[in-house]
Amino acid sequence: MVASDYKPRHVDRLLSDLFGELPALMLTGPRATGKTTTAARLAQSRVRLDRPAEAAAFRADPDSALAAMEEPVLLDEWQEVPSVLGAVKRSIDSNSRPRRFILTGSVRADLEETTWPGTGRVVRVPMYGMTVRELEGDAGAACFLDRFAANETSSIPQRRPDLRGYIRLALSGGFPEPNLRLSDPARSAWLESYIDQVVTRDASVAQSGRDPDRLRRYFETYALNTAGTVADSTIFEAAGLNRKTADAYERLLTNMFLVEAVPSWRSNRLHRLSSRRKRYVIDPALATALLRIDERTVLSDGDLMGRLLDNFVAAQLRAEVPVAQSRPRLYHLREEHGRYEVDLLAELAGGRLVAFEIKASAAPDHQDARHLRWLRDRLGERFIRGAVLHTGIQSYELDERIVALPICSLWG
Repeated sequence: MVASDYKPRHVDRLLSDLFGELPALMLTGPRATGKTTTAARLAQSRVRLDRPAEAAAFRADPDSALAAMEEPVLLDEWQEVPSVLGAVKRSIDSNSRPRRFILTGSVRADLEETTWPGTGRVVRVPMYGMTVRELEGDAGAACFLDRFAANETSSIPQRRPDLRGYIRLALSGGFPEPNLRLSDPARSAWLESYIDQVVTRDASVAQSGRDPDRLRRYFETYALNTAGTVADSTIFEAAGLNRKTADAYERLLTNMFLVEAVPSWRSNRLHRLSSRRKRYVIDPALATALLRIDERTVLSDGDLMGRLLDNFVAAQLRAEVPVAQSRPRLYHLREEHGRYEVDLLAELAGGRLVAFEIKASAAPDHQDARHLRWLRDRLGERFIRGAVLHTGIQSYELDERIVALPICSLWG
């Protein structure tokens, strides 16, 4: 993404605030989500450590090279010269004034190092793909999770997608380059190339000896089960792998910020809850590219449609988690026998909860809120609010502390 394409991101204000008090930040997240473009706005000088000419001085003497730079310094692709992190550590140990260094790059060095010298000195800030709010240039508004927890009225944007519109948004995904600059065919080619890069190069660099074909098969199986809570064995058996290999692949893809397993929420007020994690491919467009499916395929398969909408909503909320003032953590909930389940929960500071069901329906009714009612009745005042997020255009009350909201309320 070039500077002219830059749109404000949710993390902009958080980065600025933190950098005003801390000496070093590291932006983490999936490759090609705009980390460098965002970080460059905070820097006075920048070093591209993936360019041999710029990296040479840092390979020879990282301490001297770092001292010669005008601060704040952006160390881009820092993993290409891992010794630079030790130089950052030593520099901060001698002078811990704020606004000195910001690092971007991959997690490769994290995976290779047994000890990480940034502990206690470099604060990590996660950054994911662009949300619809960011794409529409409104990232400075208060987070949906904060507004919803505060019982503020959710506004509905003038442009209100229908079901097909939401599917198209999910298929577009949140990677800045293909979303902002490319046509649909070119976007598909970009996503397929991204996957090839992950399974043939990035993964083999991070963990040598990985078989690209088996990793791709596992990644595709993971995508087929996105937004699901199937047993681990279901995935590794479908991919034709043993448990040890599948576990290694999942750790690898998680460390590369390409998949995430949302934990099951637990409470001593509720019994017989499933402990299975809910798996997500981080970006819904990446999931559909892995499965090589298009809009028509999604619209003709109810199960796939529901998974894609769930994945899309999760991507919108995940990007807000690092910046929300309510300090949320995302979970899901499923009763052991499947009688009750809640798609996503956000546990806020102090243990309060907001909960969400996601429906491919334009007019959810009282019955669609039954899982949220069950949770509310068992948690009492700890349950702040619940919402059935749907594909219609109206917001309305469904029950006490439970509302129906269009999905577009997330960015309204």
